[in-house]
Amino acid sequence: MDYNNLLTEQVNPDTFDIDLCSSREIVELINREDQKVAEAVRKVLPQIAEAVDVIVERLRSGGRLLYIGAGTSGRLGVLDASECPPTYGTDPKMVVGIIAGGDTALRTSSEGTEDRPDEGRQVIREHQVCEKDVVVGITASGSAPYVCGALNEARTLGAATIALCNTSPAVLSAEADISILPVTGPEAVMGSTRMKAGTAEKMVLNMLTTASMIRLGKTYHNLMVDLAPSNRKLKDRAVRIVMAATGVSRETAETALAEAGGVTKTALVMLLTGCSAQEAQESLNRAGGVVRKAAEESRQA
Repeated sequence: MDYNNLLTEQVNPDTFDIDLCSSREIVELINREDQKVAEAVRKVLPQIAEAVDVIVERLRSGGRLLYIGAGTSGRLGVLDASECPPTYGTDPKMVVGIIAGGDTALRTSSEGTEDRPDEGRQVIREHQVCEKDVVVGITASGSAPYVCGALNEARTLGAATIALCNTSPAVLSAEADISILPVTGPEAVMGSTRMKAGTAEKMVLNMLTTASMIRLGKTYHNLMVDLAPSNRKLKDRAVRIVMAATGVSRETAETALAEAGGVTKTALVMLLTGCSAQEAQESLNRAGGVVRKAAEESRQA
């Protein structure tokens, strides 16, 4: 691999004398570079949408979404996966983040592991990846051997494979059914891909899970109705969501949530249709957990 040809490893001429700048000038230069990220992501929206369709199809069939990466890319995948249970009430096994070097690498640098393709293949086998699953390989350079090995193994096992890289063409694309390549160009500090490349990766990961969860009925309007109210803030958010969606008072929302056993979706269907908690839950079960469908069915019953 000739790393000198990778855009992520190029010297940025616009920030070449950044070490001579004042603090204000440095942050202005970084901000100017960051403004290029959203445009890079915009250019790959068709590929992101295609990936969402595949993810939704596999998740509906009982499959999983697995992210795998090394270094910053691995940490970002783990972060996105770990946010799904509290935000959308998903089973922790539905969206899984894997980082080269294991969980220790989340805090302690383990960069050497990204050069070991066999370890990538092995971790895919350990997670028992199969044809129901989707595996997203994340590597800014598009060439991390650990990620390439993992995606190759996932593809061999029949999983849908997606490459998320910040260079084009990307070596990883050879192992991917879909390639998402937001090209963010040279970093403000050469090779520091935790900056623009990492920001682009985070934006794409946000879209993949958020759009998928919306398609799976985890929202009503733009309200997260499948959240797990596990602390005071989230319990209060559940009350405010019910209030916003139905126009009822806080007291009425709290009463409905109590009758619904704390399940926001059930409380919503109850208030939207006037049915009981049991009837609301039965409607939700028939509607695949989608509030709009359940409410419509309950009204027609």
